[in-house]
Amino acid sequence: MKGNERLMEKCQNRRVSEYYGENTFSFALMREKLPRQAYAQLEQAIGNYQGLPAEAAEAVADAIREWALSKGATAYTHWFQPLTGLTAEKHDSFIEPDGSGGAVERFSGAMLLKSEPDASSFPHGGMRSTFEARGYAAWDPSSPAFILDGPKGKTLYLPSVFVSYDGQVLDKKAPLIKSIRALNQQALRLLRLLGHRADWVYPTVGAEQEYFLVDLEHFQARPDLRILGYTIFGEKSPKGQQFGDHYFGSIRDRVLGFMQELEIELYRLGIPAKTRHNEVAPNQFELACHHELANLAADHNQLVMELLKRVARRHGLAALLHEKPFSLINGSGKHNNWSLQDSAGVNLFDPGSTRVENIRFLCLLAALLDGIRDYGDLLRAIIADPGNDLRLGSHEAPPAVMSVFLGDEITSILNRLERGRLDSMGTRDSFSTGVPFIPHFPKDATDRNRTSPIAFTGNKFEFRAVGSSASIAMPNAVINVLMAEGLRRLADLVESKTADGMETERASLEAVRETYARARPVHYEGDNYSREWIREAGARGLAIAGNTPEALEFLKRSKNIELFERHGVMSRGELGARHRVKQDVYVKTVELELRTARNMLRTLFLPAGFRYQADLSGSIRLRAEAFGGGLRGEEPADPPPDVLQGQREYLRKVSLRVDEIIRKLSELDSQNEELKKLDPDQAAEFCARSVRPALQAAREVVDDLEERVDAGLWPIPRYWQMLSGL
Repeated sequence: MKGNERLMEKCQNRRVSEYYGENTFSFALMREKLPRQAYAQLEQAIGNYQGLPAEAAEAVADAIREWALSKGATAYTHWFQPLTGLTAEKHDSFIEPDGSGGAVERFSGAMLLKSEPDASSFPHGGMRSTFEARGYAAWDPSSPAFILDGPKGKTLYLPSVFVSYDGQVLDKKAPLIKSIRALNQQALRLLRLLGHRADWVYPTVGAEQEYFLVDLEHFQARPDLRILGYTIFGEKSPKGQQFGDHYFGSIRDRVLGFMQELEIELYRLGIPAKTRHNEVAPNQFELACHHELANLAADHNQLVMELLKRVARRHGLAALLHEKPFSLINGSGKHNNWSLQDSAGVNLFDPGSTRVENIRFLCLLAALLDGIRDYGDLLRAIIADPGNDLRLGSHEAPPAVMSVFLGDEITSILNRLERGRLDSMGTRDSFSTGVPFIPHFPKDATDRNRTSPIAFTGNKFEFRAVGSSASIAMPNAVINVLMAEGLRRLADLVESKTADGMETERASLEAVRETYARARPVHYEGDNYSREWIREAGARGLAIAGNTPEALEFLKRSKNIELFERHGVMSRGELGARHRVKQDVYVKTVELELRTARNMLRTLFLPAGFRYQADLSGSIRLRAEAFGGGLRGEEPADPPPDVLQGQREYLRKVSLRVDEIIRKLSELDSQNEELKKLDPDQAAEFCARSVRPALQAAREVVDDLEERVDAGLWPIPRYWQMLSGL
């Protein structure tokens, strides 16, 4: 039995709580293993966003080394999240020669705190030159170290941020950490004005990860899946999601085995996987995690995506994380459930039952609405990528216009507040199923609105527009910083009113009233899919962008640059670099789509079309000869009718489509040459305006041909084969 199978069997016979987090150097383990003073210094460094003293770093390094070696680790790596959207790692061995022909395992405080990967080889948006190579991966002590099993050994992973030699941020995690600090500062300021005591306020996140599974043999047989991770050709399967029978359906054994092994891997790393189920589209599934502190949730979601792919291959499957792997069925998103928690563990977005709690809740709510009203364009820009362009607004995902759904109860409260009244939230109604032996249970404060990109769902906000393959670090960094700005403004209002002699409660309610009146345009309770809403959103002054190049222009706006600089999250240069990197990724992705399509047209679909034409022509010719010479060599008494008319018409239709593919290929070849001549801004616009529509037009012809060609001649697996169940 293989080692991994033995491990899985061992875990299956234990309670999850017995092995949960066994591969993570958790804070509980740090408290146990570290000297008391070193642990106190570590806590202080994390809580105050300051450096770790050298002596404490040595103590932490010693404890981590002994733990990692006891687990069988032979190497370590500073694991970071560059602007590629993936993760990066460089492994270093623990061993050093001892001078006597032997070796010792060494890991010092300096080795823990940083390593030096090449900063010029990662996307940097022009902030670095080729000859300026030095960069630093610096350990993030707020995210525990962990161990991953490899085929022949184990490696210690140290979650890290990535910066250049000059301190410029080159990753997605550093802005998230800085945004958490800014949010904490402004939240504590407002809460203290309201009389709420807390040592800190921290955003919490629970990510719902959607994905597809396909047979690995089908994945390997399709160049578009192997190169791009999604299909750029494919005729619709006769059976898709029209029956709604896959959603929450019985999970088949092969998939369930994969899910259960994946969960064991996640639990060993202390990743709180909570929910698994079939999603709407065939072969689509979801994994959701418990809420965690935002920094840790971002790291854990990166691991979830990596382990999804790794475990799937062990089961002969390929996990597809792309936002739209198959046309004409639902794509995949990542629902980012965001809330605020204080140092006492109180969810600050949990509506209370007392007047004080209600006022606190309304203040935080108004601050968030205010931030989204003025900086919703930033949210739109940060989720923009070529995969999400294929998903957003297509009646399976929220539209690209940022608005907030609150539900009837909270909307009613805000309306009463505008009229000068504030009643208690009161008790929630109970709900009855009508079945006598099932008891009544309390109704939620709000219904759910699947069409809203940002919906309040009881005690959190669900940001539904994040792409399934995206890191959640930057979307949460933007939510945090716009919330920090909303809190800053609201606190300013409360302070100014109390300075004029108004008592705190009334000042708070007046501040909420004024803030909501300004932020009202972003509050929408209706159907976000309707055409009327898009027109209304434009009239309300909300940001609208139809594709990634348009959305990325929002990153250049002065107000957005000033927001990041005001709260110390990113500089003008760092934000500009992200614009250039995201634009470059967009152009290169569409260029790769173009090259892949041209290759598949030229080497797969045209040859299949030619062969089928030849087969049809040969069949028609033989039949014509048979009829021309009569049956069994007999001369026909009368000329037969044209029994071959239908076959000739079928051949003509196939030939027309083959000819059209040749024309489409020529157009794509011309666009490929034109793309090479353009500067980055021109290239991005050209990709959105010309290349992608041309690719879609070529796809339609190929998909029409696929429907007519002999299945034995079609060169790649078809949708119905890949999506017919596992």
